[in-house]
Amino acid sequence: MTQSLRYLILLFLLSISQIAVSQESTVTINHEGKEFTQLKHAWTSQWITHPKESTLDARKFLFRRSFELASKPEKFIIHLSADNRYRLYVNGKYLLSGPSSSDIDNYRYETIDIANYLKTGNNIISAEVVNFGEYRKASSMTFQTAFILQGDKNNVVDINTGRNSEWKVINDEGFKSIPFVSDSLRGYYAAGPGERLLSKKHQWGWKTIDYDDSNWLKPKLGTVEFAVGRGFLYGSTWYLVPRKIPFLEETTQRFHKIARIEGVKNNTNFITGKNSLIIPSNKKVSILLDMSHHTIGHPEIKYSKGAESNIKITYAEALYDENWKKGNRNEIEGKQILGYYDIIEPDGGESQTFKPFGQKTFRFVQLDIETKSEALLIDDFYNIFTAYPFKENAQFKTDNELLEQIWDASWRTLRNSSTESFIDPYYEQLQYIGDTRIEAKVSISVDGDDRLMRKAIEMFDNSRLPNGLTQSRYPSYIVQVIPTYSLLWINMLHDYHMYKNDDEFVKKFIPGMKTVIDWWIDKVDDNNMPTNMEWWNFTDWAKGYKNGIPPGADDGYSASVALQFVKTLQDAAQIFGDLGYQEEAIQYLDLAKKVRNSVVKNCFVEEKGIFAETPYKVQFSQHTNIMAILTNAIPKENQQALMRKILDDKSLIQTTIYYKYYLFEALHKAGLGDKYQNLLDSWTNQLDQGLTTFAEKDIEPRSECHAWSASPNYHFLKIIAGIYPLESNFKKIAIAPNFGDLNEIIAKMPHPGGEISVEIKKNSKNTVKGIVSIPAGTKGIFIFGNQRITLKPGLTQINM
Repeated sequence: MTQSLRYLILLFLLSISQIAVSQESTVTINHEGKEFTQLKHAWTSQWITHPKESTLDARKFLFRRSFELASKPEKFIIHLSADNRYRLYVNGKYLLSGPSSSDIDNYRYETIDIANYLKTGNNIISAEVVNFGEYRKASSMTFQTAFILQGDKNNVVDINTGRNSEWKVINDEGFKSIPFVSDSLRGYYAAGPGERLLSKKHQWGWKTIDYDDSNWLKPKLGTVEFAVGRGFLYGSTWYLVPRKIPFLEETTQRFHKIARIEGVKNNTNFITGKNSLIIPSNKKVSILLDMSHHTIGHPEIKYSKGAESNIKITYAEALYDENWKKGNRNEIEGKQILGYYDIIEPDGGESQTFKPFGQKTFRFVQLDIETKSEALLIDDFYNIFTAYPFKENAQFKTDNELLEQIWDASWRTLRNSSTESFIDPYYEQLQYIGDTRIEAKVSISVDGDDRLMRKAIEMFDNSRLPNGLTQSRYPSYIVQVIPTYSLLWINMLHDYHMYKNDDEFVKKFIPGMKTVIDWWIDKVDDNNMPTNMEWWNFTDWAKGYKNGIPPGADDGYSASVALQFVKTLQDAAQIFGDLGYQEEAIQYLDLAKKVRNSVVKNCFVEEKGIFAETPYKVQFSQHTNIMAILTNAIPKENQQALMRKILDDKSLIQTTIYYKYYLFEALHKAGLGDKYQNLLDSWTNQLDQGLTTFAEKDIEPRSECHAWSASPNYHFLKIIAGIYPLESNFKKIAIAPNFGDLNEIIAKMPHPGGEISVEIKKNSKNTVKGIVSIPAGTKGIFIFGNQRITLKPGLTQINM
């Protein structure tokens, strides 16, 4: 090594140690030349890990750092992250879990002020970090198991992780993973393993200050130890970016009842937290618990004694009969549980606790317990409901109680599908674009909080492949591409553009939108229709769409897919035009007309008055004709007639509960919104079957909670209450109620400028009276039948 190279390396190391503690530095460009004092986004702390254990296999590492304070500080800010998941404790108290879901190139860190949890004298900060290794859930993006923490430069004590820090680490030998694959659960599964706790090998009390950690080890630095943000001069592994969503809500939920118990006398005290349930020695016991509704979270069980016993905790959304059918969810007689599970092996200790790292989804939980020579005490058992902190800021009430039941179940469906991403909570826990578009519209309509929607849009943009398409779901280390979902990502941006007021955010995705559209343009041949489609062109799980793919999409021409492309071109043209990209807007509208005209020419069947799936004109679906209305492939004056055929002709390939979102969009566009409330069988049938959330499919669903079926929360506000934007950024508001069989509608909805409210009644003469209100800085129109009233900010009396 030359002397000049040694000097450069030394200078580099010195500069790293002197960089300001702030994560996102004020430096805007990398410094030219070899003066390394302005390396972009460098941290002063370093990634640390276990010095001997595998950092790639399933492991849980425990980290501790004790320190003294002369007095309790007013502020003590720390920044931290871990690969892959962590829980943070200060002086034995649990504070938070993280990091927020992400990929390696956009790895999240959290910032928190822990001053309120510190005290004068000795303090301990501790973290458990888990990586599930080979069988981790598909959304877990990982490099190696590691931990990083950095304190603010104004903190009175330096507790940074790094080469010479005073942190200690040990492998939690009491942690083991339980792999699950799709065959284990009778359906595609990608949500990660269960957990096994070997109580006799766990480090009980490790989070407290007086715990003896003398046998713990000094951590080693991570394989790539330096911590940096995006734009770092030399490249890295984890590119650290700040968390942009709030911390998750964590609320205790008590089980509703013991639904079935075998092997021991029934005693509900342990699920109410009043007393322990005693399982005598040498017993086999089975206890089925019913939460009474679908939920998600991290169930926590407290237990004592019971050396060498075994506790298996199985989590399921529903029970199965002998033919593996679910039937009415409230009926349990003769049914069995099937689901992923955790296992605890008690060691006879007192007041021990197990709380799984993995997120659990369930309505039913079964405890299968086998004791040996010592009785076991189940001291307490409850769920920690863990979800994105959405609030029900919207309101929807009518004189039809059933609609309110659908509203409530839809909202629970959305809540149970929203964590650090929009997910399908039981089988996959992946964020899909098709699901997310609908979930995002529900969330911004009912809560108004757009942060999870923004994060999803950004993550899908980050997922784009060299061919220009987004991945269909992200984050995920298993790459899946659905070109039609890339179109829906652009539609989702259009949703944001219409309902929120942030053009600068939308503008960031212009390059990504172009690459998606360019991929599709390349597929349009001389007949002006896309063909030779690659990947999986999923549209809906409809009978007649093999593997969810419309006829012709893989091996010819599909009118359904072509019109999906047209709709995206139309939405993109509005975005590009509004943001000043007129050339692209004109280009996209011109291409949309050509493709649409080709579909009309090749697939419209004049004598039937409907569109066929392909130019062969053999198969017909609701889907293609829905898109014909949404794209104006059918003239506006003929849209109501086509919509009636879509509803009445049962020979058409029928939409499932997912694609009914688009069915009802077309219904509204055709001016038939009064029919909407009588078309909700897919939802009412599920309520009749005892579901408390809405499922992935209408009939015999795999997943009991799939928030692409939560669309009533959106459509009740848009179609029934009639609230929707007439201009981008929601600057102009329509209130055009569709009463149907209703006599009264009370609704409110968050808006970027405040709140929209509606209180109206319809009388027997089909006239309307009431009050509506729109926010300052907006304008609007109240529409009922052929009558219109101009709305100004504030209250407007309606009498028409």
